This record gives sequence, structure tokens and C-alpha cells, in this order.
Amino acid sequence: MDDSGNPQDVSVPPVEGVAGGGTAYGWTDGGLQGSNPHKGSVDPTEVPTADLVHVWCMPSTANIGPQEMPRNLEPVNLLAARNERESIQIAVRPKVSWGGPGNAGVVQVQCSDLCSTSGDRLVVGQSIKLRRVVPILGVPDALVPLDLPVSQISLLPGETTAVWVSIDAPSAQPPGQYEGEIIITATKADAEIHSQCLGKSEKHQIYRDLRSCLEMVEPIDGKPVDEVVERLKSATTSLRRVLLSPLFSEFVSYNGPVDMMEEDAISSLSVRVKIHMTVWDFILPETPSLPAVFGISDTVIEDRFGVEHGSDEWYEALDQHFKWLLQYRISPYFCRWGDSMRVLTYTCPWPADHPKSDEYFSNPRLAAYALPYSRSVSGGDAAKDYMQKQIEILRTKSHWKKAYFYLWDEPLNLEQYESLRSIASEIHAYAPDARVLTTYYCGPSDAPLAPTAFEAFVKVPKFLRPHTQIYCTSEWVLGNREDLVKDIIAEIQPEKGEEWWTYVCMGPSDPHPNWHLGMRGTQHRAVMWRVWKEGGTGFLYWGANCYEKANVPSAEIRFRRGLPPGDGVLFYPGKVFSSSNEPVASVRLERILSGLQDIEYLRLYSSRYGRDEGLALLEKTGLYQGPERYTLEHMPIDAMRGEIFNACRS
Repeated sequence: MDDSGNPQDVSVPPVEGVAGGGTAYGWTDGGLQGSNPHKGSVDPTEVPTADLVHVWCMPSTANIGPQEMPRNLEPVNLLAARNERESIQIAVRPKVSWGGPGNAGVVQVQCSDLCSTSGDRLVVGQSIKLRRVVPILGVPDALVPLDLPVSQISLLPGETTAVWVSIDAPSAQPPGQYEGEIIITATKADAEIHSQCLGKSEKHQIYRDLRSCLEMVEPIDGKPVDEVVERLKSATTSLRRVLLSPLFSEFVSYNGPVDMMEEDAISSLSVRVKIHMTVWDFILPETPSLPAVFGISDTVIEDRFGVEHGSDEWYEALDQHFKWLLQYRISPYFCRWGDSMRVLTYTCPWPADHPKSDEYFSNPRLAAYALPYSRSVSGGDAAKDYMQKQIEILRTKSHWKKAYFYLWDEPLNLEQYESLRSIASEIHAYAPDARVLTTYYCGPSDAPLAPTAFEAFVKVPKFLRPHTQIYCTSEWVLGNREDLVKDIIAEIQPEKGEEWWTYVCMGPSDPHPNWHLGMRGTQHRAVMWRVWKEGGTGFLYWGANCYEKANVPSAEIRFRRGLPPGDGVLFYPGKVFSSSNEPVASVRLERILSGLQDIEYLRLYSSRYGRDEGLALLEKTGLYQGPERYTLEHMPIDAMRGEIFNACRS
């Protein structure tokens, strides 16, 4: 992220025409009407922040648009298992302007650790992260990191700004009640962190002081005590000189440096958002129960970041994307398409005999991994021999059970189906236990397998057997006929190692669950509720970074023509928003994580009380009953999770 300390006023020009259920994307207007008791110029250091801005909280399923109207500020109460992330949003809307032209003013956002009565902590910057919600095509979606523990945000007149607060409870976090707060303080625009005003000579002096300090204390092993003491005294002098530099002037009082979170350092004029989190004893499994495999286009990375295929920079870029996505309980695979929707997919860019291969495939956070088969896109006998040797190495590993081959994306006619069968036969000739995954939404169009399109679709497993083990079907095919699931499952033979997975892409469309931009928050989260209710054992998503081609990392993001906005894009290049190379998550990606965490809750409940009781809980709480009958509000989510907490806690 950009460490300059500037007010973070990143924005993307809105574009009309994206659906979303009204100005607030699913949340009703109304609420508080602010009056302006202040006339003329306003000094935010002398006026309560509550007189200058509205501050209120909303759940992670809310799409907070610029015209979102204020509500009352209430304390936040969250529930989290260990190894779980919970998120909320804090909305800020100016009542008056105290900034310059076109700018309502600047607010400082400050976050404390969450502490329990026993002294345990959820630490800012480790467990707690703040991100600004930035609109994409006018819809709140990109989550741009804010500096911690203190950041500044510029507000626009008459517009609501949202801050996304994520709290991760580590697996080893002691259960208990944790409390903390986020403090919003209106401030003067010129109260920006001073580092941006430093000249090169000032920065160089600080650099030399810090380097001198390091050189004094590094070579102390084996030195006499007297010499060590002298070195430490010199280092202390250098550090004190750095702390008293203009860079840190705002953190220094007349009595010397103070802790930013000490009570006397926080303005009594601030608005305080109280956060209470219950961390309970359930630990979400490190390896996700449901393999959720998501594609990352390696060609998009190569083009946008200017890295040559196979170069050190290329490996570094892929490695960064792989590790970053694991935090979302996603099992990534890299991909590139050939002709007729043939696809080359691989989770690890290094060969099977490279140490990185075991590091990737043995990672407990990885639930499944894709293996490449070159002939699926191109290659001759040499490529075939190479792949055979790779597979022979991997078959000896304990993680081989995670492996799958994804060879063809949505075959349409007999020629494509026969090509798929041929490639799968080659793989099974020397790896009979290999799993081949096939995505499809229809049978071969030129050789109908049954009188109707749906009946032909249902017969695909019989046609592909034994050349496919994971039958991955489009949710679009079902429409609102959830009862048709039983017809699909009846054709699957789990006793022979076959599985039924599902996927979404262009379809299904509104109001069915999907991840398109502008859909409701619960609609995004409901994708995984649907998977669990229907009984699928895995999920695939075709692309998470498939925006239009660009040759500069900071180039404007454009969705691909012909696709619904957001389809194939779940995160953005960090360089679009700041100087950071780290990807920027979308609101939709965070909701995918929440849905995958919900599955772990439902699996826990069903393991104790049976799957029928788990299904009954979905209906009882009003969470999810079908692709057109799921909650539009957040409350049933808390009700479901609360029921499971009460029924399953120790």
C-alpha cells in the first residue's frame, strides 16, 4: 500500500447502468436527517466530530453506495470461530464541510487492539485490517488497504464512504470475549503525516542515523561488556535523534513520546465505534472441507506485469498470487486457454521434482490441486513423456489424493467430447487412479444422448465414464428447479470415486446466487449456501483475474466484453490504487470466504445432529431455501451462526 500517509481518497469514476436494487444496492433509504448547526468556517479541532459527520455500522453483506443514508450508531457484536475471519463495515457521511473546495473534509481513522479480560489480544495489523471500499463501475467493490493503526480519509460532500473492517481469529487464539474500538476524528486537511513534506536530505539523514544505529549493535557477539554498553548508549542516542525528527513530530508531546493508543492522546471530540467479539472454541479446519478451485489467468499476469513466461519474475508473480488466495479458503490453479475451449491448468508452476512442488501440494490450506497435461493445449510425444514422468513422481506422494486434471472447459459437440475422452485415456493408461474434472452444461449437440436437452445433460456421466471422475455442472442448467438435483446425483457413482461439483460463470443471472457486480451481498454469499444444500462436494470458478488485456500494472481495469460486470474478476491489481504490488480483494471475494466459512459451520452442526437437521436449520432461520428463496437481509445469517454456536460450543 502507499505509505505516504496521504488522505486516502482513491476513487473510480462511476458508470451508469449496473443493476443493484436501488441507490444503496438492497438497503432501504431513510434514517437520520442531519441539520447543520455550524455556520461559516469550521475548525474540526474545536467541534465534536459527531456534529460534523454521521458514523454508523453495517454488516458485510451491505453494499454501501455513495447515497447510503445514515443510521444510528450502535455497538458491534461479532461471533467468530478460531481460524475464521469476520467483517463489518463502518460508514461515514459528512453533515457539513470543513475542507477545501470539492472536499467535505478529512477524518482520521484509528484502530485499537481487541483485548480480553484475561489479557489476550487480537492485534491491529495482524488480526485486524482496515480497507476503504472503492466503487468499480459505480458499485462498491474494491477493498483498498488503509494504513494502520492510523489512517486519514477524504470525504466528498453529500456522499457516504465505507471502511471494511476484517478481524481474523487465529487457530491458537484463546476463546473469550474481546473488546476494542475504532475512533473516527474529524481533522484539518493540513494535518497529514509529515513524511510527504520531507526533503531528500532530511530522509537521507534519517536513513544514515538508522543505519548507524544498526552498525553499532550488530557486531556485539563476543565483545566485552563495557564495549557493548557503550555501543548501546550510542545506538540509543541515534534512535532518540530519529524519534525527535519532524517525521514523528505529531506523535511527540512536551513530556516525550507517547503511545498512540493512550487515552490522553485521543481527542475527546472523537466518535468511538465499540467492537465486541466472541471467539469460541470451534476451530475451522485448516484444510477446507469443500474444495473450491479458482482459476488465475497466467497470460493476464504476463501481459499486465510485463513478466516473461518462465522468468524469475514470472515465478515470483505466480507465487505471490497463489499464496495470497489461500487466505480465502480457495485452492488456486493457473490457466490458459487453447482453441475450442481446451484448457491448460496447473496449480504449481514448478516441476514435480522441484522442492517448491512439495511445498505447494503439501500445504494444508490447499484442498485440491490441478496438474497440467500439455496435450490438452499443445505438445507432442516429448511433452507426453515429460508429463508421464511428472505424474509418476507425484503418485508416490501422500498429497496425490488432492490431484485432478482439468482438460476441457464446457465441451459442446461430439468431436470435443471424443478429444476429451482420448486425452483422459492417455492419462489413465499410466495413472489409473487419476481424477479428471470436466465442466459442462449440455451433452454433445450433434449426437443427442436423450430426447430433451436436460435429459441429455443428465446422461453425460454415462457417456464420459470412465474418462471423468469429477462431473462439474453449471448451476445455470437447474434454473429454479432445485428438485432436478436428484436426477443429476442419481447418475453419479460415488462408490467408484465419482464426485459431483458445480460452478457459476455468466449464469445463473439475477435473482439467483452468483458473484456479478451489483448483486446483493446475500446473493454473493448464497452461492455457497446453495452448494451445501444441494450436496455438491466441490466447486469451480473459471477465473479470478480475467479482466481485459493491459500492458501496464496500473492500467484502468476493464471487464471483458460480452460478460456480466464482475464475471471472472474477484480481485484487482494493487498498482491500480497505490504503489503496492499486493492484489486488492473485492467485496465479493470476502463474501465468498464468508460463504465457505458458513459451510464449515453447517458441516459441524450436521456432524452432531444429522444432515436433515442442518437442512431444517436453513429453513428455520430463513437463510436459504432455494435459488430464488434466500434471505435479502443479514439477520438470518447471524441467527444461523448463533444457533450453531449455542448447540455446538463446549
